[in-house]
Amino acid sequence: MILMQQSYGVRYKTRFVKTEKDLLIYANSKFSLYLYVMNDSHFKAVEEEDAEFYIYNVLTGDVTTDIHHHSSAQLVYAEGGIVHVFTDLKHWYLPARCFMWIPAGTPHYIFSTSPKVDLYNFYFKKEENENDFFDEINIYSVSHLLREMILYTKGWDGKITKNDGAKYYFLKALKGILPEKRDKKLAFPVQHPFPKDETLLKIAKYIHANLEKPLTIESTAKEFGMSTRTLSRKFKEILGMNYVRFLRALRITRSLELMLEGKYNMYEISMMVGYNSLSSFSNIFKKVIGLPPTEYQQKLRGDR
Repeated sequence: MILMQQSYGVRYKTRFVKTEKDLLIYANSKFSLYLYVMNDSHFKAVEEEDAEFYIYNVLTGDVTTDIHHHSSAQLVYAEGGIVHVFTDLKHWYLPARCFMWIPAGTPHYIFSTSPKVDLYNFYFKKEENENDFFDEINIYSVSHLLREMILYTKGWDGKITKNDGAKYYFLKALKGILPEKRDKKLAFPVQHPFPKDETLLKIAKYIHANLEKPLTIESTAKEFGMSTRTLSRKFKEILGMNYVRFLRALRITRSLELMLEGKYNMYEISMMVGYNSLSSFSNIFKKVIGLPPTEYQQKLRGDR
């Protein structure tokens, strides 16, 4: 999933794709190509001057968009799965029961392969003297109140203006409570740099396809015919993080996807993402996330 950005950058010839080889990396990946393509016809309507609020909800499972940006800010809420959001520099993971705030003018694209995800999209025109909360891209956990407000709009679609009365003031209130989330960011490494380097892209693909293996830096360096020192330097210089941290981020985020599938017990999940025991997986997970994996799974599913 970390490689999907390559395919969508080509259509608009943006800086996201620099060579045709990037497409080959994507084409050879093992990720599903059968994605529901989000209808982008609403983007023009979002730009209309009187579209102070706009709602576009996708309740069909797998979702993907092209790279785009708009003059309105966007709130993205995921119910029932994990959504991947790429900006020009980072890969963000949006888990269920969380929302992401994307400031106006931010180039991005969205996709999810979670079969049960419902994606709620709210667009907000920028106002004068806004709280600086609205200038920062980030992911936040959702309170019970905010979740109920979001789900209340399930049947809404399109532009909402002052002429819509109650709906307009409802969305005004929804936006108004968002800055209260400033100090309640999700305790999760929700983003990491996206590797633009061609070699690192291939390595990222290899890691993601082999998460169940030990994947030491020595074995990965050998797989790609380079020294451990060279590979370590590449990660630090290009991504600004070391190999172990990058590997851990992919393992933990993959474990979240497996939790949401509901097909595997926690021991099976720990093995599938490369940990040799449930206790070692639980310890790392708690260290990174702040909660034991079983407790976090209940939170993702809304059981608590």
